[in-house]
Amino acid sequence: MKAISVTILAGFLGSGKTTLLRHILKAEHGYKIAVIENEFGEVPIDHELIGDRATQIKTLSNGCICCSRSSELEDALLDLLDGIDKGQIDFDRLIIECTGMADPGPITQTFFSHEILCQRFLLDGIITLVDAMHADQQLNRFSIAQSQVGYADRILLTKTDVAPEHDALFERLQRINAKAPIHKVVHGEADLSLLFDIEGFMLNDKLTVSNSVFRFIPKQQNTIQSIVINLTHPVGLAEVSDLMEELLLSFADNLLRYKGILAIKEEPRRLLFQGVQRLYSADWDRAWHDNEERLSVLVFIGMDLPEQKIREKFAEL
Repeated sequence: MKAISVTILAGFLGSGKTTLLRHILKAEHGYKIAVIENEFGEVPIDHELIGDRATQIKTLSNGCICCSRSSELEDALLDLLDGIDKGQIDFDRLIIECTGMADPGPITQTFFSHEILCQRFLLDGIITLVDAMHADQQLNRFSIAQSQVGYADRILLTKTDVAPEHDALFERLQRINAKAPIHKVVHGEADLSLLFDIEGFMLNDKLTVSNSVFRFIPKQQNTIQSIVINLTHPVGLAEVSDLMEELLLSFADNLLRYKGILAIKEEPRRLLFQGVQRLYSADWDRAWHDNEERLSVLVFIGMDLPEQKIREKFAEL
């Protein structure tokens, strides 16, 4: 049985998630989409805006999707699976629209920690919407806004048609998350190829980092930032494994996401790794090509990470 692909829509209040969702549900894409909608408050109203184009919409009240246990989210997911197994509903993609105050971290953990859910669902990616008009104020005032950017596989910058010059915002977002491409979106009309089949949580070589000079934004503006490490020499497997274990023991609570491609000494294959908070996996990839430079690239996204110390540790390998 093929696992159901899951897309998480994150973003601060008013960033345009519902507008994007409405665009997705009205588009001619051939998918059967179910939606889990989360409202922060007692009265769910967004389903009135969305309409009935999705296979099924579950509205979770009181912000329970945000909590670390995510128990209500689990119930909603299991209910959807029960509906499939009983032949009551049918869908091949699931979209979770988070409340504007939701931290994506606990939501992602749900798909890795629950025995049934991790088999029946496949977390494809996190799409974070950022309001170009108000992002700077939100990022300054709310750490959750930075966290939403930090977890993203794709960043959609909305309201760029009415926002002033936003080069500085681009660079600030890249400082927070160097691995997530940034795309401008107007009125929720995004190319669906940006949203689906991202494979953000798969062990693969889809790793690109921004090359910005970062002229505009001082680092201290962000409590969440990216650390990009490039190594030009192969490293020992035991040594890098010990270092990763040390980093997780020391900074797991600060790490949001991390991913890398490693060149290992006396090993013809590339080693891939990726992780979310304390969950970490690694596996061998294809062999290095004869004409391919064996460079290691690692990206760590987290809060208040000791950048200099981490760089020194990897430089010692």
